Formats: sequence, structure tokens, C-alpha cells
Amino acid sequence: METTTRAAALLTVLENRLRSECRVLVAFSGGADSALVAAVATKVLGAGAVAVTAVSASLPAAERAAAREFARVNRIAHVEVATDEFERPEYVTNDGDRCYHCKTALLDALAPLAALSGAAIAVGTNLDDLGDHRPGQRAAAERGAITPLVDAGLGKDDVREVSALLGLATAAKPASACLSSRVAYGDSVTPELLGRIERGEEAVRALGFPVCRVRAHAEGTVARLELPGEDIGRVDGVRREIDSALRAAGFQFCALDLQGFRSGRMNVLLGMPSATSR
Repeated sequence: METTTRAAALLTVLENRLRSECRVLVAFSGGADSALVAAVATKVLGAGAVAVTAVSASLPAAERAAAREFARVNRIAHVEVATDEFERPEYVTNDGDRCYHCKTALLDALAPLAALSGAAIAVGTNLDDLGDHRPGQRAAAERGAITPLVDAGLGKDDVREVSALLGLATAAKPASACLSSRVAYGDSVTPELLGRIERGEEAVRALGFPVCRVRAHAEGTVARLELPGEDIGRVDGVRREIDSALRAAGFQFCALDLQGFRSGRMNVLLGMPSATSR
């Protein structure tokens, strides 16, 4: 009961925050955070809220389809825009600020729509994100994007509890960063490499591992597979199948990371700790 009461209170604060805007464009990736913002914005602003999904090679086809379905089921106005990050050398170079250039491309694509409609651009940053290495937050701040979840005091767990209170399918959805986050910093990000990563992850999921990451190293020759710790023991039974699938996807070598899956594991290449396992 206490959890439900807290979630209800946070929902009220979030509703009031979004109601203070006349119109909003929600940068909607399909993940739990932006899905909650899009759903609540639609609830309080009606036609004044539109969810916008950025489409490029960094967005897995399954995530694009899921975003469309979420918008349809929840009657959220939804549009897609093509973004040009792969035409930006700073993004392709893939240094520690890659996410800054990605978010810049997204906000540059949304800016004309926002200007035409007089809308604020809302992003799904939550309180816990503020402690991570997320250069995209700087790009959002520089371009005046609003952060309703932060303003309303919601962290990651709060987002899931409020989403569950609203009956949103994303309440229990695993975190899923863009495909470019799987490429080791310093290695070039290309649509071809991201396609290989996507095919590799689809193949691993088909073998019975719904939560997985295929991290690409050594200019895309090595696939480092991350699985939740409880799944690592099951790998031996399908070891050959996994190796064959990742080679078929275009990798020359396949390695299993014995530390298991952790979001943000590539941050260790920047001398930073990865996020906690989730």
C-alpha cells in the first residue's frame, strides 16, 4: 500500500509538471522512461502531446515496432523522424562524447516541429541518470529540453512503479540502450556494424537468452557477449550454437563475459565504473 501511495503521489506531481506546458514533443525511444512521459503527457494535454521517435541505424527494428505498438495501444499521437547522426563525423568517430552528438542530431530534427507548434521538447531523463556518464544530457540542456521526470523527482524504480500503476506495458521492460552503445569507444560506428550487432542479439535471444548484449570490439571483429549472471551457466549447452550464430552475423571471434550483463559496461574504457547490473 505504501508503494502504491507513493507512486500515486509522484504521478500527481508529474501530471502537474506536464500540465504546466501548453504543448510538448516527447523524445520517445520506446523505453520505460520516455514511455511514461509520453503516456502522462497525453493524459493531461491530449492533442497537445506528441511522441516523436528518432529513426536511424542505431534503433533496433524490434524497438521501433514496440514504440509504434505502445503508442497505438495507449492512443498516443506518434510520429517518426529520420536523424542524421551517421553524417556527423564526431558521432561516427565514437569518442566518449558520442551520445552528445546523437542527442544533438535528435534535437536538431525536433526543433522545427517544436517551433511550428510552439511546443517544448521533453526527454525521459530520470534522477538516477544524473549520476551516469550521459553526455546527451548536456546536449538536451543546451537546447532547452525539459526533463519532467527529474522535475517531478522520479528515479528509475519510481518510473517503473508509476508505470505499473498506470498499467503500462513498459513497467517491466528491460533497459535497452541504442545499438551504438555496444561499440567500443574509439572504434567507428557504422550502420553495417550495428546491423551485425542487431542480428547477433536477435540470434542469441532466439536461443533462449532474452536479456543479452553483444558488445563489439577490435573494429567489429570480436563479439563480447554479456548475459545476466544467472544465465551464464546455461551457455555450455548451446555454446556451439551461439558461436555459430555470432560468426554468421559477421564476427570473427566470440567471447563470453564472465562478469555478466551490466548496463554501461563500455564506460570502463573511459576509466569510469559501469552502472549496476540491471
